Amino acid sequence: MTDPYAKLAELGLKLPDVAAPVAAYVPAVRSGNYVYVSGQIPIADGKVLATGKVGADITPEQAKELAARCALNGLAALESVLGSLDKVERIVKVVGFVASAEGFTGQPGVINGASELFGAVFGEKGRHARSAVGVGELPLGVPVEVELIAEVVAG
Repeated sequence: MTDPYAKLAELGLKLPDVAAPVAAYVPAVRSGNYVYVSGQIPIADGKVLATGKVGADITPEQAKELAARCALNGLAALESVLGSLDKVERIVKVVGFVASAEGFTGQPGVINGASELFGAVFGEKGRHARSAVGVGELPLGVPVEVELIAEVVAG
């Protein structure tokens, strides 16, 4: 069994504080055996890490790293509802949004940053269904946003 906290430590990561919502919503909601995590943007210590469009202002490699940060923020939101990431049965679905410059079509590679983090932290339980969508703009001008659905232990 994969220990998500040990995996995070191996990666040199720790869960951040849950980012405060920028509008009228909550970071995550549990319904039955699922937790729905709101879209997470690349924020650290209350500050946006980057703004701009991928393929113009932001390289795909930078955006992939930012997507991993979004995923880490998503794990923090998930933990805030569950109390422990040990209760995660599997990451079921990930949706990633990429603010894309005209002609940029590498959205799947960008969102791999999030998918690869979930896989590294949860092993097989981190493999998920996914959508990677190019958009014109995202909140606060960030280049990437990631949301997720996790199946969790009953109760």
